[in-house]
This record gives sequence, structure tokens and C-alpha cells, in this order.
Amino acid sequence: FSVLTKDVVIDTYLGNTKEKKYGRENGYGEYIKEAMAFIKNEYACGIGVQELAEHLNVNRSYLYTIFMNELHISPKDFLQKYRITRERDKANRVLIHVILILVSITMLVPFLWMILTAFKTMTEATSVNPFVILPSTWRWDSFREVSANMDFLHLYINTLLLILGRVVCAVLTATLAGYAFGRLNFRGKNLMFSLVLFQMMVPGQIFIIPQYLMVSKMGMLNTIFALVFPGIVTAFGTFLLKQAYMGLPKDLEEAARLDGCNIGQTFLFIMAPLTRSSMVALGIFTAVFAYKDLMWPLICNKDVMPLSAALAKMQGQYTNNYPQLMAASLLACIPMIVLYLIFQKQFIEGIATSGGKL
Repeated sequence: FSVLTKDVVIDTYLGNTKEKKYGRENGYGEYIKEAMAFIKNEYACGIGVQELAEHLNVNRSYLYTIFMNELHISPKDFLQKYRITRERDKANRVLIHVILILVSITMLVPFLWMILTAFKTMTEATSVNPFVILPSTWRWDSFREVSANMDFLHLYINTLLLILGRVVCAVLTATLAGYAFGRLNFRGKNLMFSLVLFQMMVPGQIFIIPQYLMVSKMGMLNTIFALVFPGIVTAFGTFLLKQAYMGLPKDLEEAARLDGCNIGQTFLFIMAPLTRSSMVALGIFTAVFAYKDLMWPLICNKDVMPLSAALAKMQGQYTNNYPQLMAASLLACIPMIVLYLIFQKQFIEGIATSGGKL
């Protein structure tokens, strides 16, 4: 019976009662339809059997007959069980919201602490007093000192070029490789794709030395190209786009070939546009990983650095100026916050697409 008390079943009664055999034969279906609508709309008032009978303009005995014939349960028991089920669902929703609020607070505390510390003095930031949460005076000295000591304009440009270069290269190479692995047949395809999967299983730090030697022999150290180089190809993106192309029906390719399209035209005009959401998801993940990449920029470059490497160099060996470090961190968050506000819709759609069926 617990299934009958769900709103979705009540909606089914509201929409399909007229089509039921018993509804056409004895007319009880119309009463059940009206009763379900009344119970659903007036539940907050705590209606009883008498109120339900008066609403249907029938006596209590006839109402009992209707419910017993259609639902095999008395009106009183139905209202009681429906009320209990709704209260249980309401309690579950409250519990879920409480858990989500606590998790959200846990995620927001570090960000709020960064903002508050940026406006504190060094003494307040390193105080062991747990009640020193808000700064005694909101000071902008840390922001002025950080702006004077660090060239944020060039750091912003380097970071944006790093993100743009890796996103363009990753999406371009992954969609080409994904189409080849997902839709084309050639000798050694399974072996080559197994190597791609193997590369995903190996820690990325293993490739740092070979990548550094390759960039060094090309004479491209301390350049933007050196920052972009590890993200030119991506095994994760290749796998993601391969799954996207495999999910497309073969009829599309066959229809394109009948119209005279070659492999390149089929890919460019038919297949690639249908995987746009997967490309957006890959671009989002690539941008986030590129923004927070720390180890590689510290290894390959000394002067041309993104924001993550510049922040890392602010930390001293023995002491740290936490207000200035938090102020610089807050300024470093601005590009991603702006990009998120501009591309919020695409960001959410990309995350949802990557977690569902491509």
C-alpha cells in the first residue's frame, strides 16, 4: 500500500482513472479522481473522513464503499497512512537539507577564512585565541603590498593563456582520437587504445622528467608553450570522447555516406556537432586542472609563471605572511570566479553531462 500513497501514483489516478474499466462501469473512478485531488491539495489542513465525504457530496457509508471497491482500504486508514507517509517524506527532506547545509558550510569555511585573514594583521592571523574570527579593523594593507610586489596583470595573462592553450589542444586532439577509436576500424586499434588506458592508470608525475627533457631539447623552457605542453594530448579526454562517439547511432554515418560524404566530412559536419556537450565537459575539466597545476610550472619555468606557481613562491622556508598570502590567493581566484559567472550554464550542463549518459 505504501506505493499507493506516493504523489506519483496519485497523479496517475488523476490522469488515468477514466480509462480504467471499473471507472467506466460503476462511476467510482470519478470519485477517486476527485478524492485524490482534494487530499493532495488540502493535506496541510489535516482533513478527515467527514470533510472528504462532504467535498465529494456523498455520505460516509458510500465513501467507504468507494474506497473499499477501488483501493481495498477504508477512507480512514487511507488518510492516516497517507499522512504518515507524507510526514515521513517531509522529515527525510528536512534531514537531507540539513546534511547539505552542513556540507556546504564545511566547503565554504576555508573560503571565508581566506577572506577574513586577508584583512587581518599578522598578529591577528597567527593568534591562538579561537574567538579572534573577525579582524578588529578591516585593513587593505595586504592587498596593496601584494599588488606592489607581484605583477598580477602578467600572472593573469599567463594563466589565461595556459588555460586557453590546454583547452583548445585537449579538445581538438581528444575529439579526433576519440572519433578514430570509436568509429573507425584500423589495424592495431585495440592495442593503441589499451596504451591510452594504461597512461590513465600511471601517475602523471612519472612523465615529468621525459616531458622536461623534450621541452628542453626544443629550447622552449620558460615559455608559455612549456606550460601548455603536458596538456596537448589527454588520455582522459580521448576516453571521454570515444565513449561519446560510440553512443551515436550508426545510421548517421550510413546516411552521410549515401549522401556522398567522406570520412572527414562525416566527422566534421555530422558526428562532431553531436558530441558538443562532451567537448564542453572536457573543456571544463581541462580548464580546472590547468588552473590549479602547480608542480609542472615550478619545474619548467622561472619567470613565465601562472598564478598557482607565483602563490607557491610566496611561502617562506620558516615563516609566512598569512595576510598577504591570503590576499594574493583571493586575487588569484578572480579569473575562475569571473569565468564561472560568465559560463555558469555551460559549466553546470557540462558537469551533468559527464556524470550521465553521453
